Amino acid sequence: MSLLSRGATLLAVAVLAGCQTVPGPEPVAEVCPEVQVPDCPVCQIEECPAPRVLEKIVLRPAPPPPPPPPPATAGELDLPIIGVLEFVTVDPPGLRLEAIIDTAAEGTTVAARNIRLLEKDGKRYVSYTLADPETGDEHEIEALVRRRVSNQHADGSTTRNYVVQMWLAFGDNRTRVEVGLSERADMPYPLVVGRNLLTDVAIVDVSRRHTLGN
Repeated sequence: MSLLSRGATLLAVAVLAGCQTVPGPEPVAEVCPEVQVPDCPVCQIEECPAPRVLEKIVLRPAPPPPPPPPPATAGELDLPIIGVLEFVTVDPPGLRLEAIIDTAAEGTTVAARNIRLLEKDGKRYVSYTLADPETGDEHEIEALVRRRVSNQHADGSTTRNYVVQMWLAFGDNRTRVEVGLSERADMPYPLVVGRNLLTDVAIVDVSRRHTLGN
């Protein structure tokens, strides 16, 4: 090896040795810059608006069914059922009178005025007046006397009434019956219908009134 080559080799070795013995500068750790975290705004909770009523539905229980209408007829004879008060047409003279239906009374009685006994051709007649309760008109009537009966009243008094025949009509029924003439002023109704008209003609329901509509 030449002298020049040996010197270069020694120089290289010296350089390497110096690099191993001379401490170099310590590495500096990189510091991350502080990141500014923005504050998160507080979210406001919005309340839902009150609901707007478009249609209000109210559920109610169904009403009970109406009671069945009372029967119009009853009994084996299928007789009409009438109330304790009915309108009855008296002929003659064709007056429409409100009558109380009294099943306890045997006979029928009408309120009359100016009752007078007459005799024609050896027969007894009676003249009497019936008043129209709606107009006040009076109708004078003459009829043959059928008989005379005594009536016992609730107050203990007794009257003797002449009995004549009349046509009485109510509903679809028209019957010729004997009717007593009464001048008693305390009759609550101008006509009292008794059993002589009701038998086999109608059944009375005292809880009803004016059922016939006539």
